[in-house]
Amino acid sequence: MNHVVQIAEPSRADQIVALRAELARAQIARGPALAFGIAAVDDRLSDHGLDGAGLHEIAAARPSSSDDAAATLFAAGIAARFACQPGFSVLWALSKFDLYAPGLEQVGLGPDRIFYASGRKDSDVLALAEDALRDGALACVIAEVKAADQTATRRLQLAASDGKTPMLLYRRHRARDRCPLDQPSAAMTRWRIGCASSARLPYPGVGRARWSVELVRQRGGNPFFLECEACDDQGRLALPAPARDRAAAQVGAASQAA
Repeated sequence: MNHVVQIAEPSRADQIVALRAELARAQIARGPALAFGIAAVDDRLSDHGLDGAGLHEIAAARPSSSDDAAATLFAAGIAARFACQPGFSVLWALSKFDLYAPGLEQVGLGPDRIFYASGRKDSDVLALAEDALRDGALACVIAEVKAADQTATRRLQLAASDGKTPMLLYRRHRARDRCPLDQPSAAMTRWRIGCASSARLPYPGVGRARWSVELVRQRGGNPFFLECEACDDQGRLALPAPARDRAAAQVGAASQAA
């Protein structure tokens, strides 16, 4: 008489416990940190920059197209700096392609540095990102999703650690009056980005865009908030200069030009 032995599938609770154990082991080896080059930011980060083998989350401050654009360009600028060396590329995984390529290029992420991958739903996008991270051949991976539970973020953190590749998870399609960063996550840092008013110029024209940059949570450090000038063509942020310093710099530049 043959007996059929059934092997019980691990429960969701068991899977979470196993992932937590793997995540704890993964924290032993951390990747090099990417500094912002701004003391007011780097000095407040526990790694003095963004862990190059970790998961970092980004969300718009408000459910508006302008804040969505600011958060997108914030992520693109970080990715551009991770991919600053020749031959390094970025993967951007998403389910709805509405990226504006000239805007990405203005913050340093040109078409020669980026690949796109499309999935039908969030689970497909997360799977694409995880596979790309574990491959370890990319400078950075970005994924846009509406939702990702704690198990999904643990998997991404583990994959980032295994592949020594930074992961930027953009929690997009924010619902009104509900921030996606309120959900639990295994991310190393969590950022909320919005638009701020630009400084008035002493002549007609549009000044450099400004963003509100809020670090909502970080491992081993405290949250903070500051206002920055938007990314330049190399993906770098800057602190707004006082009006008198800005005027002096403009006078100096004019005298050199003469």
